[in-house]
Amino acid sequence: MIAKRIIDGERLKPDDDLKFLLTTPLDQLQEGARLIQSHFCGKRVDLCTIINGKSGRCGEDCKYCAQSARHHTGVDEYDFLPTEKILEVALADERAGVNRFSIVTSGRALSGKSFERAIEAYKVLHARLKLELCASHGILTAEQLQRLRAAGVKRYHHNLETSRRFFPHICMTHTYDDRIRTIKLAQAAGLEVCSGGIIGMGETWQDRIDLAFEVAALEIKSIPINILTAIKGTPLENLPPLMPEDILRTIAIFRYVNPTANIRLAAGRKFLPDGGASAFLHGASAAITGNMLTTSNTNIKSDLKLLSALGLTNKEE
Repeated sequence: MIAKRIIDGERLKPDDDLKFLLTTPLDQLQEGARLIQSHFCGKRVDLCTIINGKSGRCGEDCKYCAQSARHHTGVDEYDFLPTEKILEVALADERAGVNRFSIVTSGRALSGKSFERAIEAYKVLHARLKLELCASHGILTAEQLQRLRAAGVKRYHHNLETSRRFFPHICMTHTYDDRIRTIKLAQAAGLEVCSGGIIGMGETWQDRIDLAFEVAALEIKSIPINILTAIKGTPLENLPPLMPEDILRTIAIFRYVNPTANIRLAAGRKFLPDGGASAFLHGASAAITGNMLTTSNTNIKSDLKLLSALGLTNKEE
């Protein structure tokens, strides 16, 4: 059984015969994913929340994104939030029981006065919270990433979004290598990295498998899987939603390829009829909870209740 071989130390490689990932009946593939997850992750599910610290007016052309100034989505536009507002939200999330908190900002890169305000916000959060801090501020320099770590940030989020082959169909204003370079700079600065992508943008199954291997090669510890919510006003607004079976198979595939990582349910969980219960039991060992950026998601209380009902926990075992 391939799952047992993975548990025993074998790792899938891009040049392996991977047809089984697509031809194995879903319930059987999920059972293997369950075994792998149980061995490497136990019953713990890591929960994080995010706040949209700076919104809209992004000059990039990512086709899925409501915050691009090139699209007409009616998204809120504001500069970097006051530290007091960010702290208020973070304290509430900490009391609610999550494990980590992240500030996310729009734009190619956070810079100038906005970046300085972010550094000050992280210093305050680090002093006041027990939560682990994450950051997502685009294509930063080595110096900026080092300053984030010094301010108390532990993990940097920077999605690859999709496969190298499909990326130019989604974004043309920066490159795949720009994203990989940022990830490697973050790792060199001593930051853990959270990096995954979005499924349902018109990519093939091979693109999804290729993305799973891209993040594996980068030794990513947290891999968010977003399911596209087709937002009106974006170039992808007319794409149909993925079927739940395809979402669950994708999650299982990422678990087989990245057995020790946290596979994180992110945006679009509403497309799973059980709130993600099947995914949590068969591959997903983490989730973004609370209010998302531009698409609604589940809340902390309901997620903790769901995990308890499944025999899972977000506490250290």
